[in-house]
Amino acid sequence: MIGRRGLKHSVYSISAIGLLLAGCAQTPMGPTVQVMPGPGKTFDAFNTDQAMCKGYASNAVQGQADAANQNAVGAAALTTVIGAGLGAAVGAAAGNAGAGAAIGAGAGGATGAGIGAQNSSIAQMGIQQQYDYAFSQCMYSKGELVPGYAPIASAPQPAPMRAVSAPDPNVRAAQAELIRLHYLSGSADGVFGPMTSNAIRAFEQAHGMPVDGAISPPLLARLQSTPTGNGAAMAAPPTTAAAPAGWVAPTTQTP
Repeated sequence: MIGRRGLKHSVYSISAIGLLLAGCAQTPMGPTVQVMPGPGKTFDAFNTDQAMCKGYASNAVQGQADAANQNAVGAAALTTVIGAGLGAAVGAAAGNAGAGAAIGAGAGGATGAGIGAQNSSIAQMGIQQQYDYAFSQCMYSKGELVPGYAPIASAPQPAPMRAVSAPDPNVRAAQAELIRLHYLSGSADGVFGPMTSNAIRAFEQAHGMPVDGAISPPLLARLQSTPTGNGAAMAAPPTTAAAPAGWVAPTTQTP
């Protein structure tokens, strides 16, 4: 016949075995998603990102394995105690409460261990999933290729600013001549633009030169050698002088 002290040790021993069987949840050792190096990433840079993101994911699930194990321990202990109580009640009815309690504790511990192991397994799956989520988010933010997600689009580079053209002495000289010949209005600023090009084209066309609208030494020489009065823009069609008021043209008489 088992005494009260033996019953107590039996209950504790069976409970300890149940707790050891139930406490199986662990912090994941690594991800279960296959992440590949991103565009332009070297393997060394990828390894650096991977180590950093593993640490980030571990911190994200920190303490969850311990919490799951504690829940499993509680389930095993509870079923062990309940089994011992039921066994003692049955044993008491049969005249041997100690033996009944031991048997009940054993059955309860085994049941609790099974329940705890199942709960820990489910909890382990959830912990691994959260770990993978955190790891994938971290790697994606660093430009690595994560399954199911398109690579991060790089921000468009701003167009380079066009430098303001500095005044060109040749352009300024040509503009001054075009202004003198009335092919161009305004001031000679030395900056070549559409108005200057159109004025050159008009001058070239008026003087039988190849029309290209560009500044060249021959063009500049021709502009400088053209008198002011010969500018095509200044040329005007001849007009007939108006007769004074009241003047009558004489008639020719035949002798």
